[in-house]
Amino acid sequence: MSGHHQRISAAILAGGLGSRLRSVVADRPKVLAPVYGRPYLTFLLDQLAEAGIAEVVLLTGYQAEQVRSTLGMTYAGMRLVYSQERSPLGTAGAVRWGLAKLSGSTVLLLNGDSYCDVNLAEFRSFHAQRAVDVSLVLAKAPAQSRFGTVWLDCQGRVERFEEKTADTGGNWINAGIYLLERRLIEEIPVERSVSLERDLFPAWIARQRVYGFRCAGRFLDIGTPEAYAEAESFFSCAQGS
Repeated sequence: MSGHHQRISAAILAGGLGSRLRSVVADRPKVLAPVYGRPYLTFLLDQLAEAGIAEVVLLTGYQAEQVRSTLGMTYAGMRLVYSQERSPLGTAGAVRWGLAKLSGSTVLLLNGDSYCDVNLAEFRSFHAQRAVDVSLVLAKAPAQSRFGTVWLDCQGRVERFEEKTADTGGNWINAGIYLLERRLIEEIPVERSVSLERDLFPAWIARQRVYGFRCAGRFLDIGTPEAYAEAESFFSCAQGS
């Protein structure tokens, strides 16, 4: 990340149950769902390695030992560190639980079940230049999207999240990639189930701390069997096929 990444810690939310994928991936956590014979999570790790990240904290929960035994302690030259929650803590609670393993003053957080073709260095510059507390990557929603819409003001500040409607195709959606200042994470209650999206973003938006980084890159979320079935075609370029 061209000089910035020393102050940035990277983390991936890798503790989800993946209950909607049970019919197609029953024997492993969602982040290990196979795509081209390799764990889905490795595509996210490749993205971080290409951005110059040296260490990644994997925020694990469900079947945490399988994640650790599959990926080990290093990947593509990066050190892998594991933070295992003892009970489900939600997206924000998991980050708070793992904070002691995150040394940077800014945390780059990725959802472990989605992927966006974003230039992470540009995202970091966007966040740093505005000196804001929270930035999130926004992607264009596909037609008949199952995602809610994120509305911005003319300065790029997030005004509100709107629940999904019948057709949000073409609108901006949360791509599941965030830059969070450490002091905000420290405000999250310890060992309580807290959701970034439902509990914290509304409060942060009210304080005008949240900005959206519009990204033209492709977006994938493997949360449903239908979406997971599209993963191999999505990553086909990466496989050279």
